[in-house]
Amino acid sequence: MAKLNLNVNGVTKAVDVDPSMPLLWVLRETLGMTGTKYSCGIAQCGACTVHLDGQPIRSCVLPVSAVSESTKITTIEGLSEDLSHPVQKAWAQLDVPQCGYCQPGMMMAAAGLLNNKPNATDADIDREVTNICRCGTFQRVREGIHLAQDIMKSTKA
Repeated sequence: MAKLNLNVNGVTKAVDVDPSMPLLWVLRETLGMTGTKYSCGIAQCGACTVHLDGQPIRSCVLPVSAVSESTKITTIEGLSEDLSHPVQKAWAQLDVPQCGYCQPGMMMAAAGLLNNKPNATDADIDREVTNICRCGTFQRVREGIHLAQDIMKSTKA
């Protein structure tokens, strides 16, 4: 066991966990933040996507010991406090989810893409949002990302 301090959604959280425990399980089981989902456990589906310093990562395979105290971890719960993030607004406006299980990870992947490429093309989306949705909402996700871009542009104008 190791005592670690994690910066999660802007708050320092002290945990006492096995350093090899995946970040996903620290978030879900130790900190009770269940918005980040478990699905494949091998970093392929993306349900466990969170941001480390603004970059999307798959938390199911990242040992918590690989996260420094200064690293800013953002989960779906921390994307915005009031559902005001452009991706959240777009998802709600377009009713993107079907069953919804994959959507927290999908939204984190989309937000990460837009952090890096505010003018993402369909090719960028195809290349960088590789999350899996069993319900097949991929076209609505694409529309949601484009709408989120428009929302971002309108708030900057």
